[in-house]
Amino acid sequence: MDDHGRKAAALAEAIELARARGEQIGLRKSTSNLFRRRSPAGKHLIDVRAFDRVLVIDPQRMTADVEGMITYEALVDQTLKYGLLPAVVPQLKTITVGGAVSGLGIESSSFKFGLVHETVEEMEILLGDGRLVTCSCRENPDLFFGFPNSYGTLGYALRLTIRLIPAQPYVRLTHTRFSDPERYFAAVAEKAESRLDYLDGTIFARDEMYLTEGEFAPDAPGVSDYTYMDIYYRSIQRNQEDWLTASDYIWRWDTDWFWCSKHFHVQNPAVRRWVKGALNSRTYQRIMRLSYSILPDSGRTESVIQDVDIPIHNAPEFFHFLLSEIGITPVWMCPFKTRDAARAWDLSPLPPGHLYVNFGFWDVIPTTHQKGHFNRKIERKTMQLGGAKGLYSSAWYDQAEFWSIYNRPRYTQLKQTYDPHGVFPDLYSKCVRRR
Repeated sequence: MDDHGRKAAALAEAIELARARGEQIGLRKSTSNLFRRRSPAGKHLIDVRAFDRVLVIDPQRMTADVEGMITYEALVDQTLKYGLLPAVVPQLKTITVGGAVSGLGIESSSFKFGLVHETVEEMEILLGDGRLVTCSCRENPDLFFGFPNSYGTLGYALRLTIRLIPAQPYVRLTHTRFSDPERYFAAVAEKAESRLDYLDGTIFARDEMYLTEGEFAPDAPGVSDYTYMDIYYRSIQRNQEDWLTASDYIWRWDTDWFWCSKHFHVQNPAVRRWVKGALNSRTYQRIMRLSYSILPDSGRTESVIQDVDIPIHNAPEFFHFLLSEIGITPVWMCPFKTRDAARAWDLSPLPPGHLYVNFGFWDVIPTTHQKGHFNRKIERKTMQLGGAKGLYSSAWYDQAEFWSIYNRPRYTQLKQTYDPHGVFPDLYSKCVRRR
């Protein structure tokens, strides 16, 4: 903790000096899961890479104090030594705890525990004037409830206290196939009220969708390995039951970036045999960012990388729209609901106390339309159905649309309180693609 305090004080001094010079602030960090171009031009980059440690794990309270830039891979390695896991672990190893909270992190335990920020008890936020502010539901609650989904436009989380849950060595999986979307989402709603440990699904076609139930187990008759030649998402179609170690379950999607590793040809067995150490999200992100730098925009394809949250009663309609008018498969399906129905998170556009379905779909679509055609269709349909989309990828809203979703009056109050000099960009400037 003493070392953390010294690092935080040095960073606060650096950010105050940059602010005094009138510079806008950006981050220099080791990983990023943003799927939109980031421009450091004209920004003073503060180096937060050293804020990557577990500070304290308390097995009795079942909490962990961590620094904001620690990856979930590093955190899970430590908590499993105590037989514990973070209550919600986003699906890619390189996602950081601070990043998952400033966005809206999700995973297959979110039907029980909500989104990542709902598993946080306290945060230490570095503001644009160099102040370090501790916040919780009791101390500076406006910042605590306003920080999630702010994407670094109010400040940066340098330290967080998060809740842990008991884990067992293995996870038993059951994959149930459905051919009718109405019955599928009815089953999702039913299972979301159960005592399962994990729940998500995979959609391969309009008549082929799977609901995957996960339960901790103290032992297993044998375990599968999806870290090398065998590919997890393909196993869903052939195995009604499966067993994984707890660690391999948590990272089941990382090896092939769900299924997006196909773009790098590593699902070809002849290629895969030679790239074992590179089968992970860290490698794919590096390649993707390099392609941003060297590949021109041909105008013949459109990147559609979206996570969209839809109320459960409208999920079948979005399902039909997605498969008919966008045409991307497979699709990840993850149910979630807000843990505390009595308290809203200021910048989260989803009312508390309701069950939602997250649809995750990521691909490149051939197109003859103008730029953004498919992404705009998705945004309009999502708004029509009372849903919202994640802002980690490019957005195409105009300002009026955007602020009608993301609570401009409240955001303006938070911005005036915690970044009155505009050291950080505002949420619209940060997250919406410039045409």
